[in-house]
Amino acid sequence: MSSVPERSEVDEDYTWNLESIYASDDDWESAYEAVAERVDELAAYEGQVTDDADTLLETLELRDEVMREVSMVASYARMRRDEDTTNQEYQALTARAQSLASDAHSAASFIDPELQELTREEFDAMVDAESDLETYDHYVDDVLRMKPHTRSAEVEELLAELGEVTGATGEVYNMLANADMSFPTVEDADGEAVEVTQSNFVNLLKRPDREFRRTVHEEYYDEWETLRNTVASAYKNSVKADVKTAQARNYDTAREAALDGPNVPVDVYDTLVDSVHENIDKLHHHAELKRQALEVDDLQMWDVYMPLTGDEGPDVEYDQAAEWVVESLAPLGEDYQSRVAEGLDSRWVDVYENEGKQSGAYSGGTYDTQPFILMNYQDDISSMYTLAHELGHSMHSELTKDEQPFVYSNYEIFVAEVASTVNEALLTNHLLETVDDPEFRKHVLNEFLERVRSTLYRQTLFAEFEHEAHRLEEESEPLTADRLDELYRGLKEEYYEPAVVDDRIAREWMRIPHFYRAFYVYQYATGISAALAIVDDVLPNGAGGDPNRDAAEDYLEFLRRGSREYPLELLRIAGVDMSTSEPIDRALESYGQRLEEMDALLDEAN
Repeated sequence: MSSVPERSEVDEDYTWNLESIYASDDDWESAYEAVAERVDELAAYEGQVTDDADTLLETLELRDEVMREVSMVASYARMRRDEDTTNQEYQALTARAQSLASDAHSAASFIDPELQELTREEFDAMVDAESDLETYDHYVDDVLRMKPHTRSAEVEELLAELGEVTGATGEVYNMLANADMSFPTVEDADGEAVEVTQSNFVNLLKRPDREFRRTVHEEYYDEWETLRNTVASAYKNSVKADVKTAQARNYDTAREAALDGPNVPVDVYDTLVDSVHENIDKLHHHAELKRQALEVDDLQMWDVYMPLTGDEGPDVEYDQAAEWVVESLAPLGEDYQSRVAEGLDSRWVDVYENEGKQSGAYSGGTYDTQPFILMNYQDDISSMYTLAHELGHSMHSELTKDEQPFVYSNYEIFVAEVASTVNEALLTNHLLETVDDPEFRKHVLNEFLERVRSTLYRQTLFAEFEHEAHRLEEESEPLTADRLDELYRGLKEEYYEPAVVDDRIAREWMRIPHFYRAFYVYQYATGISAALAIVDDVLPNGAGGDPNRDAAEDYLEFLRRGSREYPLELLRIAGVDMSTSEPIDRALESYGQRLEEMDALLDEAN
C-alpha cells in the first residue's frame, strides 16, 4: 500500500530549519511574552502621533519593531502547525500567535487615522525637521491616499479586533480540509491500494490508467459532497465578511476594496478577463489536443490533467530538480544563482509530504529570518517547477531585505507572483536548451503549456467565479451550495467547451483554499503575463526588450525595491506595463505558438 510517512520518518536534511528562529518552544514562549508586553507600549502614543516630527518617528519605529517581533512569533507557530496540522499543541500556539497579531494591529490602529490628519505639505515639513522620516515617504503617501476609506480611530480599532473573527471561516475551512477530512483509498490497475490526499489528488489524475483516474475523481469529489452545506456556509460567510468590511470602509464593492489596497485599478482585472476570453479558442485547442492524444471520444474532467504525451512524466528526484533550478538562474547573474544554491544547502525547504502536513506549497519566513519553503514534493516535473516558483518568492524577499527597511518588506502579491513565475520560465528555457532526451523535452514543453493553462486560464476562471459570488452577495442573492455549483459549472463549460463537464466538477470550488482570500488568484494570471515578458527580455536569445538596457539588472532592481512604489510602477522598472493588455496578449501568443509546436510533435509521433 502506498502510504504517507510520519513526520519523524523524514530525513532531517529534507526538512526546514525552524530552530534557526527559536531553538526551542520555550524560547518561543519567552519571545511571545516579551513582545506581548511591548504591544502595550504603543498605546502611549495615541493622540500624539503628529504632535511633532520626533514623536512621529518614534511612533513609526516602535510600531515597526513590535510588528517585526510579532511576525517572527506568528511565523514560527504557523510553520510548526503546518508540519502536522493535527498537532493540538501547535494549533494552540498558532491560535495564540494569531490573537497576538490581532492585538498588535489593534493597538497600532490609531496611527493611520492620526497620520491622515496631516496634509502632504505638513509631512514634508516634518521631514525637513527630522530627515529620518524620509524613509516613510511612500508609506505616508499610501496612508493619505486611503483617507476616504479610513474610519475613526475607534472604528479602526474595532475593525482590527474583528479581523480574527472575519477571517475565521478561512481557518475553519483550513482545519476541515487538512486535518479533519479523510479520503478513500482506491485500488490501481496492479491491485495496489493508493491513499488519496489533498496533496496527491492532482498527481493521481496524471496516471495513465483512465479507469483509475475516473475512480479517484469520483471518490474525491463524493467526499466533498458529504460536506457541501458546511463548505457552502463557510464560503458564504467569508464572502459576506468581505462585503461588509468593504462597506464599512466606504467602498461600493468588495472587489474595489481588495484592489485598492495595493492601488491596482479595477480595469486591470477586467482587462485580464477580457483578454482571456478573446483567446479562449487557444484553451479549446489545448483541450482538443488532449482528447486526440488520449485517443478518446470525449474528454472527461478526469482527463484534463493528463499530459499531452499520453503517459506519466519522468521521475525527477528532488536533488536533481534543485540542481537544474540553480543552473537555470544563470541569466540573473552569479550572485543570485549562488545565493539560491546556498539557501538550498541551508535547509530553506521542507521537502516531502508527511502525515497531517499542510497541503500545497508556500514561501514563508520573516524580515529577520531566512526564507522557509513548504512543499509536498512528488518526484515529478511539476514539483520541480513548484520548487523554482517558491524560490522566486524567497529570493524576492531576500533581495528586498537587502535594500529596504521593514516598512517596505511586505510587497504586494501582484508583484510577488511575477518573481515566482520568472523562475519557472527560466527553468523551461534552460531545460529545453540543455536536455537532449526528446521524450523529456516533450514533457517540459507540456509542463509549459499546463502552467499557462492552470495559471493564466484557470486562475482567471477562479477570478470570474469569486467576482460573481461577491456580486450576488452584494445584490442580496442567496449563496447556496446549489447556486455556487451552478455558477462554477457555467464557467467550467465556457472555458472547457470541448470537454464533458460532469456534476462532480461543479463542486470543484469547494476544494480551492484561495477563495478564502478574496480577489487574490487573478494575480497569478497577471503575474505569469508579466513574467513571460520579462524573461523574453532577459534571455540572450529573447525577442523582446530594448537592446540598450540591461534587462536582468532592471529585473533585479525591481526585486530590490520591495513595496517602496506601487505595483504598476514597480513593474515598469522591469520594463512591463500591466495597465495595458500587451503583456497578457504576449503570454497568450506564446502559449498558442507552443501549442502549435506540440501539435506538430504529436503528428510526427503518429
